[in-house]
Amino acid sequence: MSDTPFQPEVVIDRSSELPLYAQIAEALGALILEGALEPGTRIEDEVSMARRLQVSRPTARQALQSLADRGLVSRRRGAGTVVASPHVRRPMELSSLLSDLKAAGHTVSTELLEYSTHSAGEEEAEHLEVTPGTPVTHIRRLRSADGEPIAVMDNLLPASIAPSREELERAGLYELLRGRGIVPATAKQVIGARNATAKEADALHERRRTALLTAKRTTYDAAGRVIEYGDHIYRASRYSFETSLFTG
Repeated sequence: MSDTPFQPEVVIDRSSELPLYAQIAEALGALILEGALEPGTRIEDEVSMARRLQVSRPTARQALQSLADRGLVSRRRGAGTVVASPHVRRPMELSSLLSDLKAAGHTVSTELLEYSTHSAGEEEAEHLEVTPGTPVTHIRRLRSADGEPIAVMDNLLPASIAPSREELERAGLYELLRGRGIVPATAKQVIGARNATAKEADALHERRRTALLTAKRTTYDAAGRVIEYGDHIYRASRYSFETSLFTG
């Protein structure tokens, strides 16, 4: 892939009712959606674009930002504007994010951000349906697809069944639990949305207070015991859930 930033050839119609930034964004967006621009392609900066297309710098900035808001490009200080990986769509099934991403053909990586074992407080005990003071393990991981951060995942498990830090750095949680003979059978899940904190936005390469998808899941084994509680956040610009509905 060339190190030279891509410079879009856009014909500006100054008599059109369509704003100039939208004309630029539509032309670039079409190239991305058609596959003419591959993920990872770097696009020229707003200063160069404004000078070359003879528009104001705020117009060029708004064009690039509108593409970022649609999830078509990512913008990072120091890295510039690059074409983003395809949007990730995940089926609403009892499966791990790792296995779903791999099945969809994505290259997946995981960074273990936190790992600790401690005595459960009242809220944690309630989540796992155990007695307060029971040893529990808290895990926080950053999951990426094709080099793009997708989710920050917090999981709480009884310490007696929790995989080790080393195991989690090379395999998925559900895979490791199944290897211990602990099979996820049913789950309760609530999907929601909220704005990102500054720390979350930085981890997910998003702007502060951007919209995030949330998922809280309590997973049970066949005997009805809670085996894990998950509290996950996902980039709404890069990720969505899909479900099938049937008439009763």
